[in-house]
Amino acid sequence: MATAPLLDPNLIDLSRTVATHDEIYSRLKQAGRFALLDAISYFGSEDGTAVGWKDIRADDWWAADHIPGRPLFPGVLMTEAAAQLASWDYIQRTQDFKSFLGFAGLDDTRFRGMVEPGVRMHWVSRTVRIRTRMFVYQVQGFVAENLVFETQVIGTIL
Repeated sequence: MATAPLLDPNLIDLSRTVATHDEIYSRLKQAGRFALLDAISYFGSEDGTAVGWKDIRADDWWAADHIPGRPLFPGVLMTEAAAQLASWDYIQRTQDFKSFLGFAGLDDTRFRGMVEPGVRMHWVSRTVRIRTRMFVYQVQGFVAENLVFETQVIGTIL
């Protein structure tokens, strides 16, 4: 499991928008509360990486109940956002707009910091392998330059 950053954030413009929320979810099947990414900032067609982000807000649907009085962005939502970024990246790389993509598993998942409302969280994904019926991505989550989450996402093409 890599703990060095997958991508040097100083090499990309994180304020840039490659895909808006609506553009992301015109391709992914998640909707409503589970459409977790606000935008994609970077798509590296050559280096196999992508960067997506979400503003973590105090009025988010989970905030009142996930630790009342001290809201913490749930780890399960960090992993779901990681899977959504990996799925979006898979579609971009393969141009597979017709398949249904399923969440098949996680490996080597670690939570390395708390994420509280009032911050922007970035997920960085890197393609590990794409096969006929599955894909694997390494994904890290950052708040500012602090690594708060990492996992390996396994997706399946259904």
